Amino acid sequence: MEVLKVSSRSVPNSVAGAISGVIRDSGAVEVQAVGAGAANQAIKAIAIARGYLAPLGIDMICIPAFANVLIDGEERTAIKLICEER
Repeated sequence: MEVLKVSSRSVPNSVAGAISGVIRDSGAVEVQAVGAGAANQAIKAIAIARGYLAPLGIDMICIPAFANVLIDGEERTAIKLICEER
């Protein structure tokens, strides 16, 4: 499954386009965000992507989870949002 990493500076419309493209191609994508700002941008992008995919007849769902990721040698907790077709 492809992993898209979102930061607090990510543009939600751009991330939504990437999510939509991966969902159309492979049916599932994992979106990772570390921190409140990044999680906010990721959630906005997922809502926008759902709007992009709906006219194509694709009903996208999102399953939230936690993941441990290594950043600069430190282990951090990330929000992992698994998006897939229903």
